[in-house]
Amino acid sequence: MENAVDIFAPRFQSEDAAREHLEALHWADGPVCPHCGSLNAKRLPPQKGRKTKTHPEGVIRKGVIQCNDCRQQYTVTVGTVFESSKVPLNKWLLANHLLCASKKGISGHQMARMLGVTYKTAWFMMHRIREAMVETDNEPMGGLGKFVEADETYVGGKVKNRHKHLRTGSGTGLHVKQPVVSLVERDGKVRSFHVANVNANTLRHVLVTNVDRYSYLMTDEHSGYKAVGKEFGKHGVVKHSLGEYARSKHIHSNTVENFFSILKRGIIGVYHHVSEAHLRRYITEFDFRYNTRKLTDFERADESLKGIAGKRLTYRRTSTVAA
Repeated sequence: MENAVDIFAPRFQSEDAAREHLEALHWADGPVCPHCGSLNAKRLPPQKGRKTKTHPEGVIRKGVIQCNDCRQQYTVTVGTVFESSKVPLNKWLLANHLLCASKKGISGHQMARMLGVTYKTAWFMMHRIREAMVETDNEPMGGLGKFVEADETYVGGKVKNRHKHLRTGSGTGLHVKQPVVSLVERDGKVRSFHVANVNANTLRHVLVTNVDRYSYLMTDEHSGYKAVGKEFGKHGVVKHSLGEYARSKHIHSNTVENFFSILKRGIIGVYHHVSEAHLRRYITEFDFRYNTRKLTDFERADESLKGIAGKRLTYRRTSTVAA
């Protein structure tokens, strides 16, 4: 099968093959110096690193390039989320492939078992890969004659399932859930945002900074969309409170609702707990897979690898919020 995860592919078994695959993706026209941008470089033979207690003989560095202009040495991982990692490069590529190919995500513990690394390492690797998935295309969604659906959902568990010190207040418990607003262009891409709260101001900011004003906006009856809806080509509203989910062939928000079903099944069924501080990256992961849904698993994994450049990620772990 073309879409099958071939864990025996050379780039998942050999560091040399993994490095060659990355070089082919990022340096199609030859090495590019990450320090000065020069194309004038030469490839060095394997370099022996300094001796350490862990490696008394010194680590052999392969794939080292020297820039003939600034004289700096570099490899294909310099300036990427893979830089300075002690994890073998072939394991990075396998982790990336597994995360891209798993339709609802893959847990950190499962990833750790499959890669033969600690949970802490797998957790950190997965967040670096999610950072590589961040969309860099900031073009407005929609346009004249195109439909963009907007809706909001809440990520978080029921109050009764939370730790005692988190059971504050009363009611449905939405006050302890994290709001997520998603925009979906029909037959196009999705963009999701973790927002502080859902009101007219936050909804307007998300819409006007991401959606072309000539678009046909489709929402539910949330009052926050009423005023901003007048700023777009047309504004269609469905009233869920009256049991209405499609007013006509075009006036509905079923596309974004379908995306939320995938997001929630992944958060609840796979990740179980997500950190409020890192919820944005989990959302990015689901956005990325949705936006590359027409690609094969190998093509999707390569798209993720193309996004590793120019990004670094360092942070400490924070407390989690039940899904």
